Amino acid sequence: MLQKLFLSTLLFTLSYAQTPQKSAIKANGLVLYQAKKTTTNFSQMFSQGDFYGRLRNNNFYFSYDHEDSGHEDNLVAGTGVSLIYKSARFSGFDFDLGAYAAHSFFKESNLNSISHLKAAKDTLSREKFVNGGSQNLFVLGQSNLNYTYAQTHFILGRQLVDTFYTKSNDTKMVPNTFDGFVLKTQDVPKSNIIFAYLTKQKLRDHEKSHSVLMVGDANSSTATHPEWTQNDDSAMHKGLTYSALVAAGKPTDSPLIVFDIMNKSIQNLKINFAAYSVPQLLSQTMGELNYKLNFKNFSITPGFRYIQQFDNGAGAVGGASIKGNTTDYKNPNSLDAQMIAARVVTRFEDYKLSLAYTNILDKADLVTPWRGFPTAGYTRSMGMYNWQANTKSYRLELVKGANASGIYKTPFIQTSILYIDGDEQKLVADSMFYYAGIVQNLPSLPAFQYRLRLGYREFIHDTFFISNYVDSRLEFNYLF
Repeated sequence: MLQKLFLSTLLFTLSYAQTPQKSAIKANGLVLYQAKKTTTNFSQMFSQGDFYGRLRNNNFYFSYDHEDSGHEDNLVAGTGVSLIYKSARFSGFDFDLGAYAAHSFFKESNLNSISHLKAAKDTLSREKFVNGGSQNLFVLGQSNLNYTYAQTHFILGRQLVDTFYTKSNDTKMVPNTFDGFVLKTQDVPKSNIIFAYLTKQKLRDHEKSHSVLMVGDANSSTATHPEWTQNDDSAMHKGLTYSALVAAGKPTDSPLIVFDIMNKSIQNLKINFAAYSVPQLLSQTMGELNYKLNFKNFSITPGFRYIQQFDNGAGAVGGASIKGNTTDYKNPNSLDAQMIAARVVTRFEDYKLSLAYTNILDKADLVTPWRGFPTAGYTRSMGMYNWQANTKSYRLELVKGANASGIYKTPFIQTSILYIDGDEQKLVADSMFYYAGIVQNLPSLPAFQYRLRLGYREFIHDTFFISNYVDSRLEFNYLF
């Protein structure tokens, strides 16, 4: 069955080999689209719109040094298609619609252990599957109305929201989307500003929207595995359950309010500031400076990032640990937290060499379950959640072939070595993570892109008997 589906996908791809490419996929999964057309006729708002298609195939193999009741090897493949329609712009108004569909193929032994799927879980809806549904995933991922005035855009509805704290993170089968209102403007000189008021989130493995900061439980849903009905992101605070929030008199449907600004008013200096608030629960701010020093044949950019998390009531509900075990936390009922990070980035020709450090101070864990990772760009590597309290990380990264177009006719290659110095009293083991990835568009067929990502995690003198593992992912994309 899988072979037939792959063959049909290949034939479909070849049949569209001469179609002009209208979109592209950057190495981080962000899809780039051509500028919208502007029309003076209402009917042409529809007739002059553009369709964007995408065929994708993702394959995951996760293997442990030894298996046990909590660690099981798995092999999963997912095949999907998406169709996006972007209307032309009339009198400042336009709209977007996006439908996504996928089917997940399991190795036989996974059928009774779906909770072990790791990265491959995003090829289907686990909640749908365990409650009598299929391995198919179908969602209306984008549905929004937009208004543009000068360089300011107002967007209302379901949409992709890419800020420091929120990401579409479209690296599996379906992107991470939000329901709400977003304002984007570049009318302030040398600045890019985003404000978002988001009422719901829809994670990549969900068909329905859900709360931005609440874990489902037996009191919120009668479904099997009710925790999969709400925010079940890997970085979600597991203690912020429906029952715990209700018992504490806290809302279960608080919005996520995000502010993000990037400014380049000072030559060679990039200033970033971001903040989020989930009223009555949590808020956080981030400040970052990157200063570029240009030399004859290369540049050096030192960078610094600082994050401050403010507990507005969530700590008393769920505790200081996002995993639920507050052993050895200095204040187990507070989510006040801090992170400091530093890096040095050297660029020469099409190479980038980065040495980075992050330190989550010994207070509480950081809470950012919206696919924006606080250590991203510094010590975030594939699948690594290194923002628990008293965790220090060090990463050396080498990248070749980066570009902003999303079309890699020569390979984009990324390699890194990450050392995580965890607090074993908080059940965070020390480990090494080795990563290598490649992204390339076929030179003879730029609309076809493949990605291969390999990671190996080795735990160091750990006392928890955690198995080392290999995380491998092979992806094919065709845009039409």
